[in-house]
Amino acid sequence: MRIISLLPSATEIVYALGLGEHLVARSHECDYPPEAETIPIITYSLIPPDLPSNEIDRMVSETLATYNTLYGLNLDLLQVLEPDVLITQALCDVCAVSFNSVKEAVATLSPRPRVLNLASKPLQGVADTFQMVADAAGVPERGRELVERFQERTNRVRQHMQNRSPVRVTFLEWIDPPFACGHWTPELVQIAGGIDGHGKAGQPSRRLEWHEVLDWQPEAIVIACCGFTEERTLQDMPHLEQAPGWNELPAVRNGAIFVADGNAYFSRPGPRLADSLEWLAERLSQCNAEVISRVQQ
Repeated sequence: MRIISLLPSATEIVYALGLGEHLVARSHECDYPPEAETIPIITYSLIPPDLPSNEIDRMVSETLATYNTLYGLNLDLLQVLEPDVLITQALCDVCAVSFNSVKEAVATLSPRPRVLNLASKPLQGVADTFQMVADAAGVPERGRELVERFQERTNRVRQHMQNRSPVRVTFLEWIDPPFACGHWTPELVQIAGGIDGHGKAGQPSRRLEWHEVLDWQPEAIVIACCGFTEERTLQDMPHLEQAPGWNELPAVRNGAIFVADGNAYFSRPGPRLADSLEWLAERLSQCNAEVISRVQQ
């Protein structure tokens, strides 16, 4: 079995299933687990690294309009590797090589590999992709075990938080310009004891008008910029802190601003979404405790 992963989340799934030895190529963004970094890279970005956030947003729009993709695929390496399974997605053109580009590339191969489209939107759909990869690799029992562990962790958080008063949350997937969360993240917020005022489960993330945040008056603001580490996200915080009405928001007054490594967690629909959920529930629990304390006083 020879597997190529064009997604960081798919690479994490491959390793979680114990299939790392079968991975023959990965995307340039696949960096977890650490041993994945020894695998040959088969994709590259058309966007220069280390740009300011607003420049990245501008170039993403322009590059997609021009090329219909943000990434390139090493076709020579693809031919040489002769994969049995190629894992990609058609959910978001910002996250991986466009699905059309992948189909065109695969059409040139003989024999053609099986192409898995891990286009998961709800949280259950994420768990389903674990089983998809396991089935394609001929290890369905490993998929069932991974799904079961993931669901057990999710259900533990759900049960722990279900009787608590929900916390009003603004979850940002980008700062400059601000983007609300989408896909599986609003569901994670709900399970963790919050209500996201802007994103809708199963729907894409969207550009957010700042007045929407002011109208919502969030009790917690969670920031997990797509593809950014925590340190990189903190570089953009002054943009938020200078926004009108920032200092008057309940979340700011109470110190409930939480920054996560979006590159490692919330942006990747893989096994570590369970870690993301537990991280989020712990922080929203702090907000909940503070609200109860103020009411009792």
